Amino acid sequence: MRVFATSDLHVDYDANAKWIDSLSAADYQEDVLILAGDVTHARRLLEWCLTTLAKRFRKLLFVPGNHDLWVTREVGENSLQKFQRVCGMATDCGASMGVFQERGLSIVPLLSWYDYSFGEPSEELRSIWMDYRACRWPNWFTEQDITAYFAGLNQEGLASPAGKVITYSHFLPRLDLVPTFIPKARRVLIPVLGSTVLERQLRSFRPSIHVYGHSHINRCVKLDGIAYVNNAFGYPSENLITAKNLVCIHQT
Repeated sequence: MRVFATSDLHVDYDANAKWIDSLSAADYQEDVLILAGDVTHARRLLEWCLTTLAKRFRKLLFVPGNHDLWVTREVGENSLQKFQRVCGMATDCGASMGVFQERGLSIVPLLSWYDYSFGEPSEELRSIWMDYRACRWPNWFTEQDITAYFAGLNQEGLASPAGKVITYSHFLPRLDLVPTFIPKARRVLIPVLGSTVLERQLRSFRPSIHVYGHSHINRCVKLDGIAYVNNAFGYPSENLITAKNLVCIHQT
């Protein structure tokens, strides 16, 4: 059994959707795929992608990203309701958002959001970041409440995992996962990349590997005993910082 990882498929782009469709229907039948969020905001495409990947792999493990919770076309629906609908859709499509345990391996999903623990958002960021317009939360939610809500879900029903542990999330758990070569113009996005709460939670499971997405900057780096892996597919134009292939992160 091999464990593969990817994220940020953005199948709204035809080239990305064609890549999903081209994956072998035979080569991965004994394998697990971690899909760390940002598939699409469109219900039809999300159903298609999850169903397709669930058939290609023995097990598809999924957490939604921020794009998956956009409600630009859902009249009267907020992003919390969209999240709940996506959870049901994932199950119906054959994907899992729960803990996977087999052959001495535990793979633990961690839901998350950003909470500005990486830095305060600038006015420029608030004007350009699509989530501020495409996500709608209940009126009683503050921005910090969003992170607390998802962090609280991670505590429900999770026993201490046994054996080798892999955790995964969409958002970044620590700021130093952002490479130093990122230009200043792009670093304006840092406040919406992740949360230190997520790092504290994943550390409690003592994983050897943590898979994340969101930043569209592929890398594998070991920090404080944990290998952090980002294998974002990314937008069609992102050929230098992403890779258009699966990466195997574990094999038994």
